[in-house]
Amino acid sequence: MTGRLLRMSSLFVRTLRDDPNDAEVPSHRLLVRAGYIRRAAPGVYTWLPLGLRVLRRIEGIVREEMDAIGAHEMLFPALLPKEPYEASGRWTDYGDSLFRIQDRKGADYLLGPTHEEMFTLVVKDLYSSYKDLPLSIYQIQTKYRDEARPRAGVLRGREFVMKDSYSFDVDDAGLEASYQKHRDAYIRIFDRLGFEYVIVKATSGAMGGSASEEFLAKAAVGEDTYVACTTCDYAANVEAVAVRTPAAVPYDDTPAAHAEETPDTPTIDTLVTFLNDTHPREDREWTAADTLKNVLVTLRLPDGTTEPLAIGVPGDRDVDLKRLGGQLEPIEVEPMDEVEMKKHAALVKGYIGPAVLGEDSESGIRYVVDPRVVEGTRWVTGANVQGSHVIDLVAGRDFTPDGTIEAAEVREGDECPSCTDGTLVAARGIEMGHIFQLGRKYADALGLQVLDENGKLVTVTMGSYGIGPSRAVAAIAENTLDEIGLCWPRAVAPADIHIVAAGKDEAILGAAETLAQALVAQGVEVLLDDRVGKVSPGVKFKDAELIGVPTIVTVGRGLAEGTVEVRDRATGGREEIAVDDAAGRLLEIVRS
Repeated sequence: MTGRLLRMSSLFVRTLRDDPNDAEVPSHRLLVRAGYIRRAAPGVYTWLPLGLRVLRRIEGIVREEMDAIGAHEMLFPALLPKEPYEASGRWTDYGDSLFRIQDRKGADYLLGPTHEEMFTLVVKDLYSSYKDLPLSIYQIQTKYRDEARPRAGVLRGREFVMKDSYSFDVDDAGLEASYQKHRDAYIRIFDRLGFEYVIVKATSGAMGGSASEEFLAKAAVGEDTYVACTTCDYAANVEAVAVRTPAAVPYDDTPAAHAEETPDTPTIDTLVTFLNDTHPREDREWTAADTLKNVLVTLRLPDGTTEPLAIGVPGDRDVDLKRLGGQLEPIEVEPMDEVEMKKHAALVKGYIGPAVLGEDSESGIRYVVDPRVVEGTRWVTGANVQGSHVIDLVAGRDFTPDGTIEAAEVREGDECPSCTDGTLVAARGIEMGHIFQLGRKYADALGLQVLDENGKLVTVTMGSYGIGPSRAVAAIAENTLDEIGLCWPRAVAPADIHIVAAGKDEAILGAAETLAQALVAQGVEVLLDDRVGKVSPGVKFKDAELIGVPTIVTVGRGLAEGTVEVRDRATGGREEIAVDDAAGRLLEIVRS
């Protein structure tokens, strides 16, 4: 097996000393500066040779592990017809995130954001018997989503590479087995990619389905917040955290609800201070947790219409709009503005209470509450009169919400939903993979059925499993970089060895060339900095540190003593090796 030799003197690469103006996170900054990617448009990037090599190596790892579980690779077009997505509802559900186009005849098409419909239809077209199943098929392909705020380079773009695979089974037991097989393959993939990750419970969102887990790369710049238990193995994206619902509370001895004047108390803090000053409790002081905060939002439905929604949460917590959006996706959520608020005459800003909320109320605004607002709980909340609140308002006695929703912020120190001893701690991560048990949503919508062993038509059940190789480039970089540059794990690096010819004389250049050729002959991928002219050794060293190949070899002044320097990019460890032994020693390092 022969490796490949890349020469810096002829490689299409240009390193930069200054950060790009639009770089928000370290990986974006360094991938541009090191010559891996180049911005083509907002959220759209060109993969330069070094970046493409990393991307392809990640894709290779994904492909190997998918093939190992018996999945079959195929490739759909990115340009897709409207009809399958209209049948599934996602032509509308995706809203503004979908790139919609028309051909010269006026027929509607889209640029594929994901391909559930197409996978479903191709199986429907070719298979008709239970004997054809189980089946797992996948593709690695470019996807398109019109992100409102593309950011962080290739971490969140409008064009990106995704591996999406789908399993097809006759029954739920088969789906469980296929899901577990994919989950195990994902663990092997992420173990090989060489960065820290965590598996968390997640919501399914617009994808639909039941069981859902995310693989998150641990990263301070990650957009996803997740929580983990201090005692058990529970971990979940905050959107998927299920609050442990308390037991109902007896309220026979609770006084009747009564409105009290509470002037100048439009906020929770001012209300609590006022209560403790003028209506002190006998058992303890009032706290924000005794109040019921009612938050108004506007829901923007996929068809473009809007409707109001009221959410009641304990006053010591805020409504987490991202968490709320995760429960309601594909519906978009935004805070209710002043213009919308004025359309609802029953609402008194700062003093809104349950009496005017609910589908059967004066306002007609649907009212949902946090799961902690159970029957018998006692609250202080707005009286819908300026400067007035209701005290001793009891859930189930004095008001009944339309339902419950997981929308309150999740905080460190909250009880673990899974065990009785643990509490939650929070961290941030980058979504790298997402696996779903889709069930029969798409099979039902598109009529995917097969004959079972009794000759009866049954609807196929599906699983969906995605990984973002292009996002993985940035996530791995983010997880491994340091203050001087990129620092790739060997499995995905653009080369195994970076040889720096730190001098201009023929002996140094010749020795570097000889060493590079010897390694290439043994199947090693080598990046050789053979630039001459105005490129100083200092520039070459800085470029090597910036580019981040895991092993850097310097052929320079030590050559006079018959040695070269080998440096581990990640640890900074150095060793001097005899020139005659260098190829053998480097081969050991690469293969270890």
